[in-house]
Amino acid sequence: MAASYTIQEIKEITGAVFLQGPFESAPIEYLLYDSRQLSFPGSGIFFALSGLRHEGHDFLEQVYADGVRHFIVSKEILLERLPEANVLLVADTRKALHALAAFHRRKFSSLVVGITGSNGKTIVKEWLFQMLQQDYAVMRSPRSFNSQVGVPISVWQLGEEHQIALIEAGISKMGEMEALADIIRPTVGIFTNLGEAHQAGFPSADTKLREKLRLFESADWIIYNADEDLVVSAMQSMGKHSFTWARTKDADLTIRACRQLGWRTLIEGRFRGTDLVLTVPFVDRASVDNAIHCWAFLLYLGLSQDRIASRMEQLEPVAMRLEMKAGTNGCRIINDAYNFDITSLHLALHFLEQHAEGLHRTIIISDMLQGVGAPEAIYGRIARLLTEHRVSRVIGVGLEVQQLQHSLSPEITQHFFEDTEALLREIGAMPFDREIILIKGARAFGLERVAERLSQQAHQTMLEINLNALTHNLRVYQQLLEPGTRTMVMVKAAAYGTGSREVARLLEFDRVDYLCVAYGDEGVELRQAGVQTPIMVLNPEPASFDQLARYRLEPKAYSLEQLQALVAYTNRLQVSVPIHVSIDTGMHRLGFDQHEMAGLLDFLRAHPHLEVKSVFSHLAASEDSAHDAFTQEQYRRFCHAYDQMIAVLGYRPLRHLLNSNGISRFPQYQMDMVRLGIGLYGIDASLVVQRKLQVVLTLRATISQVKDVSVGESIGYGRRARVEKPMRVATISIGYADGLPRKVGNSRFSVEIKGRRAPILGSVCMDMCMVDVTEIPDAQAGDTVLIFGASPQVEELAEAAETIPYEIFTGVSPRVKRVYVQQ
Repeated sequence: MAASYTIQEIKEITGAVFLQGPFESAPIEYLLYDSRQLSFPGSGIFFALSGLRHEGHDFLEQVYADGVRHFIVSKEILLERLPEANVLLVADTRKALHALAAFHRRKFSSLVVGITGSNGKTIVKEWLFQMLQQDYAVMRSPRSFNSQVGVPISVWQLGEEHQIALIEAGISKMGEMEALADIIRPTVGIFTNLGEAHQAGFPSADTKLREKLRLFESADWIIYNADEDLVVSAMQSMGKHSFTWARTKDADLTIRACRQLGWRTLIEGRFRGTDLVLTVPFVDRASVDNAIHCWAFLLYLGLSQDRIASRMEQLEPVAMRLEMKAGTNGCRIINDAYNFDITSLHLALHFLEQHAEGLHRTIIISDMLQGVGAPEAIYGRIARLLTEHRVSRVIGVGLEVQQLQHSLSPEITQHFFEDTEALLREIGAMPFDREIILIKGARAFGLERVAERLSQQAHQTMLEINLNALTHNLRVYQQLLEPGTRTMVMVKAAAYGTGSREVARLLEFDRVDYLCVAYGDEGVELRQAGVQTPIMVLNPEPASFDQLARYRLEPKAYSLEQLQALVAYTNRLQVSVPIHVSIDTGMHRLGFDQHEMAGLLDFLRAHPHLEVKSVFSHLAASEDSAHDAFTQEQYRRFCHAYDQMIAVLGYRPLRHLLNSNGISRFPQYQMDMVRLGIGLYGIDASLVVQRKLQVVLTLRATISQVKDVSVGESIGYGRRARVEKPMRVATISIGYADGLPRKVGNSRFSVEIKGRRAPILGSVCMDMCMVDVTEIPDAQAGDTVLIFGASPQVEELAEAAETIPYEIFTGVSPRVKRVYVQQ
């Protein structure tokens, strides 16, 4: 049952005072904090959270227009803009959110399991949920909701019906765990491990460990791996009951051996004098350790070893991401067919909203299976969500999901099937045309088969774009900026090969200030995709002038001739187009040279109606310390030109000079705005910044065939690879027409297969190439081949090709399938 409080109760719990109200209202059931993702606004309360790069108070009118009528703020606001809204004033909205969640937690006596550690938190939580849900009513925090905002949102889901709650907590700096511990108040704690993640936020590993362990101050028991002495010492000092497991010493659960059996691992342990054995369907060390943590907790809980072994053997990989890819007949497919609960449905529907761009919205949805509560209540909430997100067609799979028929509006087209096989038999006769299709289901239904059927059957080579990593990298750079410094992001060249529409919509969602494209056509494509963010055009050719006013595009102004042509065009049509003036300070590409400034200033005096939105220049070598003196000279030239311009204009346009490497290396030159390009995609010349960035692009191919080649044979065009000893050769589905440079052949570059490197043999062909898998005996047709990503990195491929990552990214062929993933 959902949480439910009156506005008067929330006032008392948070210590707030009414700025406006109280007005009579329905009970409050939802906590809202993101103006872009509002579910059930009429029964939610909006917390105006303030952060380094965001200010919730700026969006109060917007969320009021979207239906929110309850607010918690920490600043005086214009109440007349929120008529009939209950507005509570507190000193700190984040602390008020924490106080409300902490109060809600204290109402229940469920077994609350707090999970923390450097890695493995989400996996342990999800695996425990998989194994416990058959016997208990289990609530768990959604996905990776383990932050200062995610934890209270998670705890808010706790209800009387839940017997066990699994809640993870993550911190990145000192002082954060104290607040989370007060909200979660676990009765049992699980500590996964002490790794390197977020080490920069703590003075030492010992300090980080003790800060994390503050989560367990209210716990009766703590479950942990006793192999590490630092962890054991800290745990013992807490004086709590403990359940330990270890490989290297005696423990409550002593691991005697771990043996790989094909794609499984057999684990032998000893517990209370009894030898135990089980298998898990994983072989990597991290997964095995996570499984043992789960084993220890289940033994602590008192489950029989037979039941534990049976369920551990059936563990499934945790799919914490959804994928979006092109479908047949101009459709877009969002595949989230691996887990299903109300919270993950919320998230998937918001993703659909973000990328719908005017398409009809279809959802293929299964029985929930994991729902706690009466089915009619569960599917009633689902129906409200589908209606709120303007879903136009629902295709249900299962028996319980058919209850949606009683709650959905008759305007929503509905089809129901008893199982996935029935849907697959009929799907060929169903019309799917230019729509966005969300596939959301419990894993048992195997709806990924439906996703595969509806997807374009294209080239097996795939470029994966991690949207979470892209957002993370944006935040890394924004944290380097002074408050008030704006961000322009480059999405030219199809957003460096990733897909400009998808990336631009995400950047708009993340509220960047400007987008930048190379040509007018690129800007038109974004506008037609529904993007509203201001767009600067770097190469506005006269043939594209008519696009500027029509699609609200803002051209770069770089010469008098171009400006004269632009003004003549706009005067003739009686339209206005704001401009961005480019100053050439030493790049010698496009822009006004110093000797051309007098002519520019005269032109601006003669056309005072011409609006100059910004003045900018390009740094020639911001990444190279050998040219820092020249970069500083460029800055001086720019400032001189800008001062000349404002003396004529009488106002101060935005100034911007820094590119990605400039942001990290020259913070003193931030001025009013910066331009983020290659850094967004994970590349920076500063090692300090590079370590913080995440991989956005991963290029994968597939092994098409493996064959044995005898001594004396040759491989590929021109017989450039000669076989000097027996060799196993794999042909993989990528060639220079896909973007793999020919120059990386002849063992200049190695791809990765099953975690091991395989050098490219001979010449790269147009559509494929051959690699040496002699040292990878288990390589076989159908295996995935990593071209670049986390390993090998794109820099390694670029070096082998004697080029730069920019060229590698933008050179990936359009025929390579793009798949967008989000956690």
